[in-house]
Amino acid sequence: MEYDYIIVGAGSAGCVLANRLSADGSHSVLLIEAGRKDGAWSLKIPAAVLTNLKSTRHNWAFQGEPEPALGGRSMRHDRGRTLGGSSSINGMVFIRGHALDFESWRQAGCEGWGYADVLPYFKRMECYAGGDCDYRGADGLLKVHRPEPNNPIYDAFLLAGKQAGYPESEDICGYRQEGFAKLDSSIHNGERSSSATAYLAPARGRSNLTVITRALVTAIAIEDQVATGIVFLNSAGARVTVMARREVVLSAGAIGTPQLLMLSGVGPAAHLCSHGIDVKADLPGVGQNLNDHPDFVLKYRCLQPVSIWPKTRLLGRAIAGMQWLINRSGVCASNQFDMVACLRSAAGVEYPDIQLTISPVAVDDQSWDPLPEHAFQIHVGLMRAHSRGEITLRDSDPKSPPRILVNYLKDPRDRDLLRTGIRIVRELVDQPAFAGLCGAEIFPGAAVQADADLDLCLNSHLATQWHLSGTARMGASTDTGAVVDPQGRVHGIAALRVVDASIMPAATNGNTNSPTIMIAEKLSDAILGVPPLSPLDVAVWQNPNYETSQR
Repeated sequence: MEYDYIIVGAGSAGCVLANRLSADGSHSVLLIEAGRKDGAWSLKIPAAVLTNLKSTRHNWAFQGEPEPALGGRSMRHDRGRTLGGSSSINGMVFIRGHALDFESWRQAGCEGWGYADVLPYFKRMECYAGGDCDYRGADGLLKVHRPEPNNPIYDAFLLAGKQAGYPESEDICGYRQEGFAKLDSSIHNGERSSSATAYLAPARGRSNLTVITRALVTAIAIEDQVATGIVFLNSAGARVTVMARREVVLSAGAIGTPQLLMLSGVGPAAHLCSHGIDVKADLPGVGQNLNDHPDFVLKYRCLQPVSIWPKTRLLGRAIAGMQWLINRSGVCASNQFDMVACLRSAAGVEYPDIQLTISPVAVDDQSWDPLPEHAFQIHVGLMRAHSRGEITLRDSDPKSPPRILVNYLKDPRDRDLLRTGIRIVRELVDQPAFAGLCGAEIFPGAAVQADADLDLCLNSHLATQWHLSGTARMGASTDTGAVVDPQGRVHGIAALRVVDASIMPAATNGNTNSPTIMIAEKLSDAILGVPPLSPLDVAVWQNPNYETSQR
């Protein structure tokens, strides 16, 4: 078999590439995915997100290494294993990131990745109604939903932010990110809008696009420093070789991409040699620079019966399920994250580094089952963690999961910032807006105040927002830690490109699915040799007093 382009991984980025590279019919494209098709009903229902995460049917559910700064506790890293990848099982939160995120990419040597450069691609990808046309797109393939929160818990959260002196934003993906705002989601007409439904489904009928599922790619074929194709095991376990006339494009994600590069001889030479792998390119940055957004959850009793807990019980679930089946409405049509706050942790911080999201139900940290009472929870997400981890090989067997060490809170500054976020949440729920609504703090509990006590809770309950990125970061050829150039081309290997979240120099300030799709939109033009869209210079709000004021 031979194709012009082979795309490894049908996830958030791979589905975009499959659509764009096959669009004019002049190129043959193979999209290959280790997981199964995305036909399950649970992948369509927004409120079924925890159901999908509990199962391994569409989830790699990688087990991380013991985390040294968390007392040796290991995390599970859920990643999509189906068409659409993680966009088919994630929380559907749509946030682009802050303009200064992309300016930092450009300043780090990634020319063409400043905010003015990426904004046209964010606009091209989205179909969004009612936004400011200078910032938002209306004709793209990915449907983006603006919720209309109708729960008193959301109302109290927004009002408490105002009472505490924080600004309000009309659109965190527009002129101003900082502040309290409604939280957009990749949901359309009550169903999940994944990259598979948005990008791949419209392209499936094209004769020049082939999609293969349940196929594990075991190696990239490389001859004389040129990628010539791939080797994979099909669903029957047979070994198959496919040739690429133009390029092999890796879109296997922040875990799968560095693993496959290393299995193919591209990565840190000493590490590859220790596993008996022939070195094709000594790139020490492969698998390094692992970023994530740590997450900590505070839980509160709700003094009024306004949480959605009754709808999670047997009868409530049955009624909600019927409502969704009949007209795609009700509690099942929402991801239950309708409000967000993007805040700065301290004076002197240029732009938000703390993300707060509130949900009108509280769940157990281990089982994810709803607590059997009216309650709500507030997530504290650290958006610019200082700690960095790595992806390394366990052995040379492609079927073995790699070692994932994120090094959560290894840098003590991350611990300081999360404690700050916890105290910000406590200040919010003490505002008059929550009077008569917010009861006792279920977790960590009002008695947990001292830094040492909060640290024990962080060690035992810190979670992940599943935003792994940065493990094949882009940069100039003179950057010894860079794996790809600003066009996604792997240094030292021709006809091999990486297009997914692994090329991010640093994680964006917000959930990473939206910028991953943007990356694929932008680099699809680079692959096809199409001139990039013209930059868009627009104003972006920044607190004029940020140097002296936290809010």
